[in-house]
Amino acid sequence: MKVVCLPGDGIGPEVMEAAMRVLEPLPLELETQPFGGEAIAKFGTPLPAATLEACKQADAVLLGAIGLPKYDGAALRPEQGLIELRGELDVYANLRPSSDGDKVDLLIVRELVGGIYYGRRGRTEDGVVFDTCEYTEPQIERIARRGFELARKRSKRLTCVDKANVLATSRLWRQVVERVGSDYSDVEVQYMLVDNAAMQIARAAEQFDVIVTENMFGDILSDLAAAVTGGLGLAASASLADGGPGLFEPVHGSAPDIAGKGIANPTAMLRSVAMMLEHAFGEETAARELEHAVEAAIHEAPTTDLGGTAGTREFTDKVVEALGRED
Repeated sequence: MKVVCLPGDGIGPEVMEAAMRVLEPLPLELETQPFGGEAIAKFGTPLPAATLEACKQADAVLLGAIGLPKYDGAALRPEQGLIELRGELDVYANLRPSSDGDKVDLLIVRELVGGIYYGRRGRTEDGVVFDTCEYTEPQIERIARRGFELARKRSKRLTCVDKANVLATSRLWRQVVERVGSDYSDVEVQYMLVDNAAMQIARAAEQFDVIVTENMFGDILSDLAAAVTGGLGLAASASLADGGPGLFEPVHGSAPDIAGKGIANPTAMLRSVAMMLEHAFGEETAARELEHAVEAAIHEAPTTDLGGTAGTREFTDKVVEALGRED
């Protein structure tokens, strides 16, 4: 099994090193490719053709982080490579779990390759700038089914989040989710407007089980859910296709202000590795073992952002120790 590793920018290479330490003992081939700002500097594009081809041929893709201040406002940005990669791999189902270890156990299922990020955009001759939110019924149906299947394995509750009182795309979302839901009579379904959903997540996130929503709403709500359960530094994600490699990445940014200092918290990356083990390779036992090892490290060797003193290396040492390994 091959994993293509895309370290990226900022703290990306540092948290990727932690991931590779955890993965090295496993029967996996790890291949590193340039991506993001690093790739722009060397190849003039954030997603070189060789990197894209390697990703397509892999069994899973693991991403560190992308983005650098020098590209802010530039015509060519590292983030464009990520949008392109997601589209090329057709990883339409973005899974963003959020848990506080107590009451909250929420999974946001975000449609990832449609909507306003992929719709038509431009500027008219009279100066009007537009970005178009576009969805088709098949795009909505496949993410809805993914959400229902996941809800069926959890607490059998699904919330469809939209803005159906204003947007035509959201009204289509409701129609399709209602139709798909008829095949899952064992799953309780509710519909919630996105502004109310944001308020409810901030106020009482424990009321949710699985949330299914479109691309931009999912982008915003998943960051909010992460913030109320510990912060982006702890949040992992998996982006899955129907066949083909999945893309697994921490939610946090590249944090260039702390890059190279050895203090980055690798929790989100290691949790993303656990999601990769489960969803790409079916290794649920290994995934749970890694999750428990990360939890042990959070309590025994917290990094500075968690109020401790451990650096990236020390935290990873504790994870490796908890896994019962030596390196």
